[in-house]
Amino acid sequence: GQRELQEVVFVIQSQRNSFHAQQAEIRRTSLLEQAESLGQVRRNCTSTNSSWIVFLEEETSVQVAKLLQVLDHFDRRKEWFLGKPLHDEESTIIHHYAFAENPSIFKYPDFTASWALSIPLVNRLTNKVKNEPLKSDFTIDLKHEIALYIWENGRGPQLTAVPELCTLPQDAPGAERCATTLGRHLPSCGKPVQKEDVFVAVKTCRKFHADRVPVVKRTWEKQALLLEYYSDFADPTIPTVNLGVPNTDRGHCGKTFAILERYVSDAVPKTNWLLIVDDDTLISLPRLQALLGCYDPKEPVCLGERYGYGLSQGGYSYITGGGGMVFSHEAVLRILRSGCKCYSNDAPDDMVLGMCLNALKVPVTHSPLFHQARPEDYSRDFLSHQIPISFHKHWNIDPIAVFHKWLRDDGESTGPQNDFKEEL
Repeated sequence: GQRELQEVVFVIQSQRNSFHAQQAEIRRTSLLEQAESLGQVRRNCTSTNSSWIVFLEEETSVQVAKLLQVLDHFDRRKEWFLGKPLHDEESTIIHHYAFAENPSIFKYPDFTASWALSIPLVNRLTNKVKNEPLKSDFTIDLKHEIALYIWENGRGPQLTAVPELCTLPQDAPGAERCATTLGRHLPSCGKPVQKEDVFVAVKTCRKFHADRVPVVKRTWEKQALLLEYYSDFADPTIPTVNLGVPNTDRGHCGKTFAILERYVSDAVPKTNWLLIVDDDTLISLPRLQALLGCYDPKEPVCLGERYGYGLSQGGYSYITGGGGMVFSHEAVLRILRSGCKCYSNDAPDDMVLGMCLNALKVPVTHSPLFHQARPEDYSRDFLSHQIPISFHKHWNIDPIAVFHKWLRDDGESTGPQNDFKEEL
């Protein structure tokens, strides 16, 4: 019917970086074109007569007519939380080990499939947010945290599964029934950046020279052209560079700022991009090079898996260090010029950088392809439509096997990214 589209407000979750703004604009144009062909357009967003808010990622393709049919099945006067459900296979650190006895019982939405709230639920949540400040200091996995907030220990609705909200590619078998589908697994922006253009800094320390560094050497080190290991001890067999910063058990802020200083000095070749990883980070540099083809190194770009701290009280976002932190040369210059410093050598480097960038008004750009934890810490269905770039930690896993399964591209990898070559 004619009135349904008037009742749906679309929210495209975008980011301030120019590449992402452009992706969101493409999405918006597609929605408006479909609305026009259905003969209904209303560009201003008022919720006075709307029934649904639908949240999209910039890679979510929407068949508007189909989505309206789907929403029609639900009584809009009731509270609904709709989406494509994910669940944890085992209790995980990124969800603070929630539902440890039965991790798969709790369902949360895969944002890439889109998710929707009915207006009665939106109105109640609006009051709840006004009256009760959010309890958590850290924002780690938003989709899980939002689902917990809405469910409210059983006082609010659970996620209702909607099979027409999909994460299949548009041309995949079975995608005909879908109201939402997925764009590309890995953004493809023409040519990948060259190896010569990425400088890799690996943070290590003497106690891990024997067990962690050999894993890097046996997995991804050979993918890098320019790479240095930074330690508290110069070991010529690796070799490591001693930056003169004492090792700290946590934080590493002093070490990271010393790496930033070295990166812009004459001690290393000048490149457009700096990647800083831990010695227990597993990463695919070819996939990172492909992704970086989407970004302009003349802009101050900071890229990785974004976490938040105190966001409801005017806090800041930061790139979590274990999954890998990527900086354009321009971003590093701005951080150093700002005079931003560590308040101690063992301050958390990733969070201090987040504070600096926030003060500089340089956006922190999130990519879900970087991972602060191990593959088993993420929902299987969520990883199944990704071509991951990184994972982190060797705890209770065989890191070399994980690298070969999830991050290797020479035709021998198993897992969801077998179609990676064609997509590139």
